[in-house]
Amino acid sequence: MNAESDERTGDSADGQEAELGSRAPEFIKSRRGLHLSWQVGVFIVGLAVVGAGVVMLPLPGPGWLVIFGGMAIWATEFVWAQLVLRWTKRKVTEAAQRALDPKVRRRNIILTTVGLVIIAALLGVYLWKFGLVMPWKIDE
Repeated sequence: MNAESDERTGDSADGQEAELGSRAPEFIKSRRGLHLSWQVGVFIVGLAVVGAGVVMLPLPGPGWLVIFGGMAIWATEFVWAQLVLRWTKRKVTEAAQRALDPKVRRRNIILTTVGLVIIAALLGVYLWKFGLVMPWKIDE
């Protein structure tokens, strides 16, 4: 997308044009100071949610889901977040379509089966060599 373009509309799921930009109520958009405060508040809340999602990536929790939730909060006010979410939705849809391709499904099933056979063989070798003893209790 050209950085100089002033595109304010895009395609929505139902084929109609979806407007880009602030979704704040009109009485907020009509007052510059109030709208700026609204944008700062939305940014801070979105940043807190995205930050929580980033923390959840290495820790237990739905990290990516929370990050996309924060992006959705930002998308209520900022065009750049709306464009990022639109791009992400398009890529996820393309990946889902590719995953449903019979050749890809067959390849994934074969790879999963080979991986499970390798894990089962390694587990069998471990049990044959050490029995049901945990690795930290092995006496050499």
